[in-house]
Amino acid sequence: MNRLVLACTLVAAFVLTGCNDKQAAAPPPPIKLTAQAIGHYCGMNLLEHSGPKGQIFAASLIEPVWFSSARDAIAFTMLPDEPKDIQAIYVTDMGRAGSWDNPGADNWIEARKALFVIGSRLKSGMGSDEAVPFSERTAAERFAAQHGGRVVSFSEVPRDYVLSSADDSASAAEPDAGKTN
Repeated sequence: MNRLVLACTLVAAFVLTGCNDKQAAAPPPPIKLTAQAIGHYCGMNLLEHSGPKGQIFAASLIEPVWFSSARDAIAFTMLPDEPKDIQAIYVTDMGRAGSWDNPGADNWIEARKALFVIGSRLKSGMGSDEAVPFSERTAAERFAAQHGGRVVSFSEVPRDYVLSSADDSASAAEPDAGKTN
């Protein structure tokens, strides 16, 4: 009987330890951008587009979901039909990019830790407004001073800026847009 109790105790300990390991697991690291990265919404090769990119890992998906713009990656998190078991959201750190046309293949930052310039004059690789990500505030402010726009955190990116058409999103980037005097 003592052996049975000991065996049950050990099995329970292993099961509980396994559950705790899964919950405490670190998010998957970002993957280097390659020619195999195809945009989730546009179906095109990401290397053919300028500006920042995105990749999202979800527990229910085997592979990361790729985006031709950081704005599209943010939109994925807001749309009701997309997976909500997100483990990590990575966007291109444009402060470490070679240029707008060569944003880099492995200079990723977790989007929820990034700062974004919204409402700038530069457009995404697909020609729409972009949420330009940076890991450092000084780089984001320098970009905004040069290209227009304002600096916001991930949680402050307006839903209507991300989900509206190009004509509507420019006004959404302005803090007082739509208000009458």
